[in-house]
Amino acid sequence: MRSGKISRSTAETAIELEFAIDGTGKTDIRTGVGFLDHMLTLFANHGRFDLTVDCDGDLAVDQHHTVEDIGIVLGQAFNLSIGKKEGIERYSTVSTPMDEALSTVSLDISGRSFLVYNVEGLKDKVGDFDTELVEEFFLAFTRHASVTLHINLHYGKNSHHFIESIFKSFGRALRIASSLNPEIEGVPSTKGIL
Repeated sequence: MRSGKISRSTAETAIELEFAIDGTGKTDIRTGVGFLDHMLTLFANHGRFDLTVDCDGDLAVDQHHTVEDIGIVLGQAFNLSIGKKEGIERYSTVSTPMDEALSTVSLDISGRSFLVYNVEGLKDKVGDFDTELVEEFFLAFTRHASVTLHINLHYGKNSHHFIESIFKSFGRALRIASSLNPEIEGVPSTKGIL
């Protein structure tokens, strides 16, 4: 089973995270940020990943360190789980509607971290969640997962739906790109390395 377990402790957060690519969508997520718990559950369920997260963060300051650091640790766990990248699909593009909102995520498990984030029209908050932290999460993930990630929100009205569509697309795209294809021998790159 392609999986990884990461423990990370700083002066701002203490995180224990387990991630399995070849899972069933089983989750146990406790970040202290309810909206992030919801989004990570959607990500894992729609990607059929198993994900356990336990985070003790400095939420008395704000949500920033918790959200960013979980992105870091999830990226590290994914990078560990994907291993040598032999036989993987590597690429995927997925569009996912959430009621009136539609987003597309394109992903390349490239070994190069890069984020394109075209998301306009988010309100500042969804409940007590700072929506600017969505981009911080994905920046942290891409840097530590060594993937190229393009996130494009096409349209919609409701900020909750915007973000939900993005996390569902992200889970589905990551699942497809990391899936094994018996027709692919070795690493899917003309360079021979990713």
